[in-house]
Amino acid sequence: MISITKPAPNRIDMEFKGESIDEETMRSAIEQLIELAKDIEHGRLLYRLHHFPWPSLAAVGVKLGHLPELFKMLGRFDRCAVLSDESWLRTASDIEGALIPGLEIKGFRLDEAAEAETWLASED
Repeated sequence: MISITKPAPNRIDMEFKGESIDEETMRSAIEQLIELAKDIEHGRLLYRLHHFPWPSLAAVGVKLGHLPELFKMLGRFDRCAVLSDESWLRTASDIEGALIPGLEIKGFRLDEAAEAETWLASED
């Protein structure tokens, strides 16, 4: 299951739960994410990943087909906090943040939600 909400004009929250992400779930999530982000400037993203749900091969294909739109959408955001119980995902988030110009990405444990919120709200 993927839940996408827009709790504030410049913020999108995404939560991933479950075992796997299929093609239709991925397509729907990407379309919803792009639609919610269309008017955002200097935005903030919060990802919650519970036991990382692996996408199916078809879902990966859907994501690859939307990469140009997704990269354009990422340009609307300044910060992204990734909350996960998987240490490798937090580390990958920190590395990814170093590779995407203009977007700071930082990984947090699931029990560090308050710290993630503080970091997202800060301007430094």
